[in-house]
Amino acid sequence: MTDHPDVPRDGVHDAGADGASIIDLREYRQSLDPLPVTFHRRELDAILWIYGRMVGEGEWKDYAIDHMKDRAVFSVFKRSGELPLYRIEKNPKLAAKQGAFSVIATNGQILKRGHDLKQVLKVFDKHMKLVE
Repeated sequence: MTDHPDVPRDGVHDAGADGASIIDLREYRQSLDPLPVTFHRRELDAILWIYGRMVGEGEWKDYAIDHMKDRAVFSVFKRSGELPLYRIEKNPKLAAKQGAFSVIATNGQILKRGHDLKQVLKVFDKHMKLVE
């Protein structure tokens, strides 16, 4: 926002005699380039708890987090430089349908999907192991 007394709180000033208007630059940039989807702290805590457990069991070795326009992805790897074993995705566009959270295997198969991340992460309670 601005501290200028002539500009209202919403960031837009009425058009003057010449038809020009003042627009808040931050609001304009956000409308053009919206912020990416991210995991909230509690969601990331739940994911990292599972990750720590699986690292302790020797199943997982590395991870990557990607924040994109339409989704956030937490990928887990057995070895660096390989395809991810699993992707834990948050896609807000699916929140009203099947649920925003899903666990996806290397082959693209959706192992579990739902509205509650902790319930979706229970797919790892079955001690899933990669068959090589």
